[in-house]
Amino acid sequence: MATYILGALLLVGLFFAVRGMVRHFGGGGACCGGGGSIEGSPKKKLYHDIIGEKVLHIEGMHCDNCKNAVERMLNGIDGAAAEVDLGKNIAIIQMERMIPDEELHAVLDKTEYKLASVEVREK
Repeated sequence: MATYILGALLLVGLFFAVRGMVRHFGGGGACCGGGGSIEGSPKKKLYHDIIGEKVLHIEGMHCDNCKNAVERMLNGIDGAAAEVDLGKNIAIIQMERMIPDEELHAVLDKTEYKLASVEVREK
C-alpha cells in the first residue's frame, strides 16, 4: 500500500515538473504573458519629417516581452515610432505630428504598464 502512495506522489510531482518546463520553454506562461519568444518587433520607419521627440517614463516593464509589447503598442500610434530602453524604463518616441500626452496615456492605460511622466525633447 505504501508503495502505491509513494508512486502516486512521484507521478504528481513529475507531472508538475514537466508542466513547469513546458511553460518556461515556449509553451506559454512566460514572464508577463509572453509566449517564450523575446524577438523584438521590427523598427518602425517614419516617412515624413520628424517634428519632435518625447521621452516616456514607464513603470511596470520587467523583461523583453514587456519591452516588445510596449514598443508594439506605441508604434501603433499613427505618426509615431518608438524605441524602448528596458534598463532605463523609458520609451523614446519620434513624431511626425504632435502627439498629445493624453493619447499616449490612453494607449498605455489599457495595459499593466503605467506612464509615469513625459518629457518633450526639442528638435
